[in-house]
Amino acid sequence: MKSTIRISILLMITFIFFSCFPGKKLSESAYTIVPLSDTVRQAQGTLVYGLPRTVFTVSVEMERTIERPGPYAQYAGDMLGLTNAIKSESEYWSIKGMTVKAYEELDPSEFYVIKSKNIFPTNVLSLKREGLILDLNTAIFSHGGSKTNDMETEIDQFNSFDLGSNEYYNLQRDTAYRRVNIDTLFIRIPYIVEKKRKLSIDQLAESAARNLMEMREGKHLILTGEANVFPQSDAAINEMNRMEKQYTELFVGKRWKETKVFSYNIIPKKEMVEKPVALFRFSELTGPNAVTSKSGTPVTVELIPEFKTKSLTLLNNQKVESELPTYDKLYYRVPDVVNVKISLGSEIFFNSRRLIYQFGEVIQLPSNYILGK
Repeated sequence: MKSTIRISILLMITFIFFSCFPGKKLSESAYTIVPLSDTVRQAQGTLVYGLPRTVFTVSVEMERTIERPGPYAQYAGDMLGLTNAIKSESEYWSIKGMTVKAYEELDPSEFYVIKSKNIFPTNVLSLKREGLILDLNTAIFSHGGSKTNDMETEIDQFNSFDLGSNEYYNLQRDTAYRRVNIDTLFIRIPYIVEKKRKLSIDQLAESAARNLMEMREGKHLILTGEANVFPQSDAAINEMNRMEKQYTELFVGKRWKETKVFSYNIIPKKEMVEKPVALFRFSELTGPNAVTSKSGTPVTVELIPEFKTKSLTLLNNQKVESELPTYDKLYYRVPDVVNVKISLGSEIFFNSRRLIYQFGEVIQLPSNYILGK
């Protein structure tokens, strides 16, 4: 009787021990699927896959405007009647547009290992095509991305001005005398001395204004048919327009614009929910700056999830006491819909709904589905 009781107790302890063993799997399963960790051993025939995460590439198109005054800016109103002349050097930036592209990459915190003793049917390929899982293939990172236009402007070439005068020096003639000793007498012999003297800024401005008005008058005669000689093509008119523009810039100054595209990457995290995160700082005087800079206003990204996968969360967390833990189910991730808003102060540049994997839930397929039953 005592030996029977001892055997019963030993069988009960053995049953409880194997029931609570964390690495237990279904007896009918020839494989196990566990999260990758330092304690998981990878043997021959092991398959490692990862779950995707969403990465955003924000491309911001900015316009840079540079203004430089002309050398005759102070004479624009008196000599030509122009009132829109640039008086001082300035530079300012503006944001013209913004595009957001989403890419999928492997989430380093969501790697899983499939251990198998033999060949088994699986739907991994179909889940890969749907983007719910990703294998360790470097081709998924070949999306490229937007290039940043960081070409520097040749300011020296932009600053150069042709003063537009026919001559820059005038000849000044003076009479000088030389004493010559003849016998006992000294005679003063006159001679002419020519000196070049640079024209003043007033004289150069007057010459440029005169040339500009003559050019306009000549073009007017050609266009109205009053000229004696007519050009055979529009090349002459185009050249006159180019020269007129250069002469006008001597008084009103130059305004030059260029477009630059800057790209920024952001990896959404659940900690960012409804908390604006600075992407970069922007100033109308200096353009884009780093987030740590003290100048400019931050351009923020705000993520507001719609919790479309909330029901999956409840299903995933539901536990039945009588159900034993299994390790033959394939892990995959369902993305959630998130409202993405990018703004600068009260001005909104981007507002759209996007699917973000990190905001979804990691759930498992049923055992019979992965076995193809």
